[in-house]
Amino acid sequence: MRDFLDIPQAPLRPPGTVMRLSRMGSMFPTRLSFLRTLIRRLSDEQAQLTRPVWNISGQGFGHAVYSVDLGGHTYSLVAVSSDLPPEQRTDRVIATAWDTAYVLYDGVPDADEIARICAAAPKQEAARFTERDLVLSRANKSVRLFAHVVERLKAGEQPDEALVRDTGYLMRTTAVYGNGKFGIADRGLYDSRPGLGGPFMAEMLTVWMIRQFTHDLVEHMGGAPLDRRLRRHLGIGNSTGLGMAPFLVNHPVLLNNWMIARETALARVRAVKDPATGVRARLCDLAARAGRHLAEWHVPDADHQSRIDRLRQDLNGLQDRFVQEAQTAEAPAAALLELTSEGSEDLQELMVALVIEPFGDLVDGLADCMSDPFGAMVVPFRGTAELRAAIDRDFGWALGVDYRARPQCGQFWYVSASKQEPRLGLRFEEQGAELESPLDIARRINALRDDLNVIDEPLPAFLERFPEHALAAMRVSLRSRYPYAEIHDNLIAETCLPIDMLRCKLSFFGASKFDPKSDRWTRITLCQGAPLADELGPQADDWWLPVYGG
Repeated sequence: MRDFLDIPQAPLRPPGTVMRLSRMGSMFPTRLSFLRTLIRRLSDEQAQLTRPVWNISGQGFGHAVYSVDLGGHTYSLVAVSSDLPPEQRTDRVIATAWDTAYVLYDGVPDADEIARICAAAPKQEAARFTERDLVLSRANKSVRLFAHVVERLKAGEQPDEALVRDTGYLMRTTAVYGNGKFGIADRGLYDSRPGLGGPFMAEMLTVWMIRQFTHDLVEHMGGAPLDRRLRRHLGIGNSTGLGMAPFLVNHPVLLNNWMIARETALARVRAVKDPATGVRARLCDLAARAGRHLAEWHVPDADHQSRIDRLRQDLNGLQDRFVQEAQTAEAPAAALLELTSEGSEDLQELMVALVIEPFGDLVDGLADCMSDPFGAMVVPFRGTAELRAAIDRDFGWALGVDYRARPQCGQFWYVSASKQEPRLGLRFEEQGAELESPLDIARRINALRDDLNVIDEPLPAFLERFPEHALAAMRVSLRSRYPYAEIHDNLIAETCLPIDMLRCKLSFFGASKFDPKSDRWTRITLCQGAPLADELGPQADDWWLPVYGG
């Protein structure tokens, strides 16, 4: 790692540029994504994944246990595979049965604990768990590919490479729950442990171990091993919907920390002049990999596929200039970013992720700054004059909008009573607006500004008269310390696309191959190209935008 005083840094991109929904919906995973951070930690510790229990029938039903040591603690994945009738298989949140269910357990479970988990895990929300259970998950088979792989292995053959490449996973999770849901452990019970202190580390560990189980399961059913290239390319799919979107609004400090780490990484690499030997060639190799990745990324949605096609064409069109700048520019990262500055946000954000990638020694330590161990730490405004000035200075994007007009308030967020999950309703077509969740930050700040008159008064006195403005005042106070805490868009406008929030968060997880099914839910791939359990080591971190066979 570099000495702190030796770290170069250019100015950060302003929040007004970064925190727009359209740009957030164009983000790609980086080496700061949580899965990448986890794999580096496992590799540094030379972690060994073991399988102490394998009680699976020839038809693929039963349970298994995997264990791994991380940060001085042992964690075990209990995997339960059930015989699910085809008519019950659905990725929708209303499902009550799944092909497989999982619990990440704190320690190594004994026979009684395994029996308890095997009884409870397939019920998911209908069951209750204990504080030894850290993460709860479930997954369904990608039926066509799963059956194909098993059949080919039984026949003594490897599966069709094109089908493996195009699908990319044997199973996809429909939830990976943490932080106290349904009685599992609160994050505070383990977030100070080495290895699990970063955001979503327990969940990412669970996903990586589930991936191993899916590989082992098809090999067990097929009676033969998968080719290593195929295993590495088979990640874990995921279906994610609206339940994830409000997280970014409800955790403004965490959002700020994620974004500022990423933007700081970018600012550092932009400032690098005359980089170390190999970096220039590495940039060119990564551009070629990105082109191959885009060529392998196919989705059924015509609009999104055209977006992918355009991005691939734009990247290919820059190839000659890219190579020239990468090889000759004094500050190659800055030059490459400038090369794409007039392009689409997709192209710009792809380049952001690409230029960060070769500079691990300069940016990887920023992963330690992405959690939120203390919560918001701000000094409240003394009076309304300070508050009014802060709004005028920092929240122009929220002001001057008629939030009563239908286009500006056409949607509303609420929580489903049956599933306790966030939902998005159409204000003028559906009932329930009286149950609206307070995600309308822009509208609230605009209303607060309207009620701030020219007379300065203590803020507590003002809020006593206008208690409905307490949330907005708090959000304004966050801005001075957490500049990237707020999404600079109207989240109840008819034009708001939740998929942009989903992609932003999922890119921090390390997701790729986004496959939107609407503007409210998407499928993704996790761990594709990630090292297998027996491949952890110094070279294990090279799997940004994976390509088949690479």
